[in-house]
Amino acid sequence: MEYAAAKIAESLLEIKAVKLQPQNPFTWASGWRSPVYCDNRVTLSFPEVRNLIRDTLVQAVQIHFPETEGIAGVATAGIPQGALLADALQLPFIYVRSKAKSHGMTNQIEGQLEAGKKYLVLEDLVSPGGSSLKAVEAIRAVGGEVNGLLSVFTYNFPVAHHAFRDANVGHRALVDLELLLGKAVENDYISPFELETISQWRQDPQAWTDAFKSES
Repeated sequence: MEYAAAKIAESLLEIKAVKLQPQNPFTWASGWRSPVYCDNRVTLSFPEVRNLIRDTLVQAVQIHFPETEGIAGVATAGIPQGALLADALQLPFIYVRSKAKSHGMTNQIEGQLEAGKKYLVLEDLVSPGGSSLKAVEAIRAVGGEVNGLLSVFTYNFPVAHHAFRDANVGHRALVDLELLLGKAVENDYISPFELETISQWRQDPQAWTDAFKSES
């Protein structure tokens, strides 16, 4: 899996699913400024990358979450990756919205969840981890068990580690920010100086945002 993870990291950079702009950071919905932007939905347009991610997710489940009885994708970006994974493993698939619909059946969970079954939550990426934990809580609230969280990418924020620990949810990611940045420097996407800037941001995104705004 180590080789596959490195290949995925390189692919995310090559197809621009991950963009690195330390001098011109992006603005997240949270208001944070970020020198990194990850959109794994781009991978769906590249069959070779899409299949590599699917196959590596399969390996991760077999190694780290062998008791998985169903896959739960987190809406919306976790839905296609989760469906591909469930199909490859021949397991039931459901997906979880951030909140219940306001019309129709008013479902938050789509598909047939079976109480007592062990579901693996599938995310495309993990930042602070809030959307992942909402999905975990929704599954548990209707009697499902969550045997872990698997993501394609993680920023490795300390706040996410603490939140998952407190919720008793084990998390694995195919690619983390450190691996991706190492490949970015190796392949000249960023300089060592820009690497240091991004590393400082990851330690405290809010403080980095405040400092960037004050300098702008």
